[in-house]
Amino acid sequence: MNDVYIVDAVRTPFGRYGGALAGIRPDDLAAHVIRSLTGRAPGLDPARIDDVFFGNANGAGEENRNVARMAALLAGLPVTVPGTTVNRLCASGLEAVIQAYRAIAVGDASIVIAGGVESMSRAPWVLPKPDRAFPAGDQRLLSTTLGWRMVNPRMPAEWTVALGEGAELIADRYGIDRVSQDAFALASHEKAARAWRDGAFDAEIVPLDGVDLPRDETIRDDTSMTALAKLKPAFRKGTPAGTVTAGSVTGGTVTAGSVTGGSVTGGTVTAGSVTAGNSSPLNDGAAALLLCDEEGLRVVGREPLARVRSSAVTGVEPQLYGLGPVEAARRALARAGKDWGDLAVVELNEAFAAQALGCLREWPELDPSIVNPRGGAIAIGHPLGASGARLAGAVAHQLAAAGSGTGLATLCIGVGQGLALVLER
Repeated sequence: MNDVYIVDAVRTPFGRYGGALAGIRPDDLAAHVIRSLTGRAPGLDPARIDDVFFGNANGAGEENRNVARMAALLAGLPVTVPGTTVNRLCASGLEAVIQAYRAIAVGDASIVIAGGVESMSRAPWVLPKPDRAFPAGDQRLLSTTLGWRMVNPRMPAEWTVALGEGAELIADRYGIDRVSQDAFALASHEKAARAWRDGAFDAEIVPLDGVDLPRDETIRDDTSMTALAKLKPAFRKGTPAGTVTAGSVTGGTVTAGSVTGGSVTGGTVTAGSVTAGNSSPLNDGAAALLLCDEEGLRVVGREPLARVRSSAVTGVEPQLYGLGPVEAARRALARAGKDWGDLAVVELNEAFAAQALGCLREWPELDPSIVNPRGGAIAIGHPLGASGARLAGAVAHQLAAAGSGTGLATLCIGVGQGLALVLER
């Protein structure tokens, strides 16, 4: 097996939903990071690039028809450079990096670009085809921005809950209260704002010409525990103080929640604690990495940021998708011959504060101070297909800045999966 190196990693600043990047097509966002990446490697003849892997979670809009190939062409790469698009939902960008790593490791490629892109602002509404021609009634458009749609009726209902309800389930399981979630979210904003002020992202950010986006658009310097506490739960809504309206509770309790027109039998209804403030926002952005083997390093003529050591993917119950990183990270570390004490940095995607805190509860050996030291997705943003590539690049750049060490990038994935990558320098 060939050693595989990450030579460089770039990303756009992430824009908020409907914000500074909303006017830019996702294939153009992807082309921008590819063009920027190759422009930073003047010794690389683009014709030497063996493949382009890009992650994308939507695929229903302007990024259809294989956005990796489209972006490579738009970026000006030779038509001889192929491209393929992969979809592992929230971890699509990391999946692209791992597929590039595998191709190089087995000798199928020497130099590969891998990354991810998402424009949640431009995700279209879709109109399912009717069951029969010329229906007389109205037809319903479905948003493709995020989450379940056109669900197969054979899927168990408990598997297809909203992503936010999945975070609530994790909060219930571990007793993660609202204050803990808000404190985690506040720390994410504070760390990200400080990282931007200190120039920590300078090595990876490639701004877009003509776009007024000096940094990640969803970082909130002015937020506080008081401001976060004012936000209402976004997924479990109801009357507080434990009321039951037109329903019944048998053998169970209602705690600071409500049941309207239904019943609770042998169970408990608890108040919602997941809010817009302790959840990742909707975002637009792209990221890309350049991966090589030893021969590729000689061609590019640059010192690598880090070497890829291992990866792992696992599955969990779909409604508990947020715990997907738990076992994936353990397996990736074991395959690399490492344990938690060997890690210098961990980039754990913050889909929700409750979800990230749930994972940390399962990793008591991990020093929390090395987790997301430059902030996480709650502040920086989570453009689905791009996030995994951002995390891999962030770990690589931090290891390079430190000069040595081992790092872990990991994400939870909707419908119940986890993905992890271990890098070292």
